[in-house]
Amino acid sequence: MPTTIVVGTQWGDEGKGKFTDLLAKEMSMVVRYQGGHNAGHTLVVDGEVFALQLVPSGVLYDHIVPVIGNGVVVDPFVLLAEMDMLSRRGIDTGRLRLSGNAHLILNYHQQLDALHERHLGKSKLGTTKRGIGPAYADKSLRIGVRVQDLLDEMIFREKLRAALSHTNKVLTKVYNRLPVDPDMLADKVLSECLEPLKPHIVDTTDLIHDALEADQHVLLEGAQATFLDLDHGTYPFVTSSNPTAGGACTGAGIGPRHVDRVLGVAKSYVTRVGAGPFPTELTDSDGDKIVDIGREYGTNTGRRRRPGWFDTVMLRHAVRVNSLTELAITKLDVLDSFERLRLCVAYDIEGERTEKLPYHQSELHRAVPIYEDLPGWQTDLTEVTEQGQLPEEAHGYLRAIEAQVGVPVKLVSTGPGRSQYVHYS
Repeated sequence: MPTTIVVGTQWGDEGKGKFTDLLAKEMSMVVRYQGGHNAGHTLVVDGEVFALQLVPSGVLYDHIVPVIGNGVVVDPFVLLAEMDMLSRRGIDTGRLRLSGNAHLILNYHQQLDALHERHLGKSKLGTTKRGIGPAYADKSLRIGVRVQDLLDEMIFREKLRAALSHTNKVLTKVYNRLPVDPDMLADKVLSECLEPLKPHIVDTTDLIHDALEADQHVLLEGAQATFLDLDHGTYPFVTSSNPTAGGACTGAGIGPRHVDRVLGVAKSYVTRVGAGPFPTELTDSDGDKIVDIGREYGTNTGRRRRPGWFDTVMLRHAVRVNSLTELAITKLDVLDSFERLRLCVAYDIEGERTEKLPYHQSELHRAVPIYEDLPGWQTDLTEVTEQGQLPEEAHGYLRAIEAQVGVPVKLVSTGPGRSQYVHYS
């Protein structure tokens, strides 16, 4: 019953979509297990760019059943718009399956997200204001509205009224905004979303287990990454779900004994979006160079990402939290023109060296990176597709990462295209 999990090991934007797409060739099913449309996967196929938000990466293969699992929060209007975009570009979305247990993001979640962020002022978290956090909050408060509720109009209207009886008090009394009319919202959602989504709504847990019992290969993909995990990330500058490997099991409805491979994806440098601690952050010309060459701007938001040197302290922690079996390193080509590369191997915290990620946020804010300097290769890697074609300095960089974290690098991306990668050993 082989299951592979693909997980980000940094603060997201590692390029998980490319390797999910690559691995999907061997799979029968690709399952998105958490998050919402606040994160995107960008795939480049024959020069054509596909920016996906909710639909799993495997949709680009005819043999794949793409599944949106129970752990995802879904804006039905965004999902339908994405499906329409794919259909207009010749991609069949008829195979897409949507968990009836996934929770819905509705317009009042987006209102709350924006209002809460504005209320925080200088302490804002840097959310995408897509309603993700409020939808997960409603889920925890047990006033959430699920996809399956669409299938019973009376239940849907009843649950929407119950949810808005709470939310409207917050909107009107805390934020001085107009209340949301539950009946008008229900009319809009049911009239515009029910019929096109209905054929796709199923019990995805049952569907996934049927595939596993038939000895089919299943791939679980998440959004965001380890250090945006609600429990294991740099809280409170995190997402509202669990992108880690454990969250994959919960968000798809399978147990850990089904998992035999956990691929951790790491960019050859580090970026993050929004606020929060970042020990190796670069605010100099090297940082600007990485942003310019790597086109480090958000897929959905367009926001400039904060760049930094590769951090093996973070990656060692990600290895532990996710039980990583192997690594994929992306965007190695972005470093082609650097004469010197820096690898953070430890932190100095008030005069003491540590090779472990400090659990206390105050210590992480004070952490000063300790670097190992390595020579750059100063060679164009974008045509490299075999391990033997990599320059010795690139091998040295990859081997240094392996030595620091104790997990082998198995895949290396040498450009944005689907075929620009190397099997590494």
